[in-house]
Amino acid sequence: MPQPEVKTEVTALPESKVKIAATVPAGEVDKRLQSAARSFANEMKMPGFRKGKVPPQLVLQRIGRDAVMEEALREGLPGWYERAMISSGVTPVGDPQLDMPDAPAEGDPLEFTIEVGVRPEAKLGEYKGIEVGRPEPEVPTEAIDAEIERMRESLAGLETVERAAGDGDFIVIDYTGSIDGEPFEGGAATDFLLELGSETLIEGFNEQLTGSEAGDARTVEVTFPDEYHAEHLSGKEASFEVAVKEVREKQLPELDDDFAADNSDFDTLAELRGDIESRLLHQAEHRVEHQFNDAAIDAAVANATIDIPDEIITSRATEIWERVERSLQQQGMDPSAYLQIQGKDRDEAIADARGDAESGLKREAVLAAVADAEEIEVTEDELLEALAPPAGEKGKPEKLLKRIRAEGRDALLIEEIRMRKAAELIVEAAKPIEMDRAEAREKLWTPEGEGQAATGDLWTPGDDD
Repeated sequence: MPQPEVKTEVTALPESKVKIAATVPAGEVDKRLQSAARSFANEMKMPGFRKGKVPPQLVLQRIGRDAVMEEALREGLPGWYERAMISSGVTPVGDPQLDMPDAPAEGDPLEFTIEVGVRPEAKLGEYKGIEVGRPEPEVPTEAIDAEIERMRESLAGLETVERAAGDGDFIVIDYTGSIDGEPFEGGAATDFLLELGSETLIEGFNEQLTGSEAGDARTVEVTFPDEYHAEHLSGKEASFEVAVKEVREKQLPELDDDFAADNSDFDTLAELRGDIESRLLHQAEHRVEHQFNDAAIDAAVANATIDIPDEIITSRATEIWERVERSLQQQGMDPSAYLQIQGKDRDEAIADARGDAESGLKREAVLAAVADAEEIEVTEDELLEALAPPAGEKGKPEKLLKRIRAEGRDALLIEEIRMRKAAELIVEAAKPIEMDRAEAREKLWTPEGEGQAATGDLWTPGDDD
């Protein structure tokens, strides 16, 4: 379906803002007016016409052009606004301010303006050939040991013992809870398996059963947390009568070649450890690669000059928190309740997001500037690749690209790919150096005489040996 035509003219304003002057042609406005008139006709009764068949011109005469135009604008403005934003090519930051004068006279176009914050511009410094610290990926022996222990824990069994229970032991209990002498819903259980030293139940419950033995009967006194999920119990003091029925000890399998043969694809413990080391090293290599990529882009940002007005940072921080709110709602959680648990209000959550907002805006500004400086272009194949469905899913990227273009949204995709290619350019041109050298560089003499390098030597550009 063809999209409504909207012409735009963008004027830069101070403080990283722009004004978009939008014009909707008179013909497009008239189409919307006629559509609104037909909607009114569906509810009108006029002599000589069946319901819904009253001509638009008679509707305009009966109801009045102003009333019909008001409805036409109400229905058409969201689409015209969206088209204006797409046509302008502006990357908005924060909520726009829409200003629309009086409705247009017959035969006149509709004109309105949009004032909105935009991504700030960056004055680039050095961004190619930046020297960036890159650590050597390594796997400590302790990490391999921890992975082996996780395997042992997952394969552990429980054996009944005749002794007092301590942390790490499991006990089988029956319990009945009461508040002010009255039982409450969910306050009783039988044959409940409880691990001592864990936080399975209310804080303080487990601790009062440490040292118990099979056959013991104990009274446990606890207070439900103020933020307890069951509101009728939150903050209440409760008493539990507990009968200890068994004490069970965790039995870990022996760590030998049989353990490896029985629980993996390897015949020996050494082979199993080697496989774990290989997997952890692969993870470490990916982690180092991501860290290096981020550090290279951060270095290019640090070399650039970017002035971001405080209002723009706040707008982006608000957008970040609003995404969190939508995510929480999709998970069935009330954002207000989440904030209450965190001990914050909405303004504080937005304030906490300002750091991420500022760094994100700076990165975007630098990547956009690099894409322009390098005259980065996007090929048809790259567009199709970006739209290709994930493995195992069906979809035709050609058809999707055609639709996106018809809607005028391809510019957004092109900009996203250009910025990704700019990031790749920065990273590929970056020169990895040893971490101790990179860290020493951060300890150079400052104008105040602080931060001298530990070696006492001053690094200067060109000291490559």
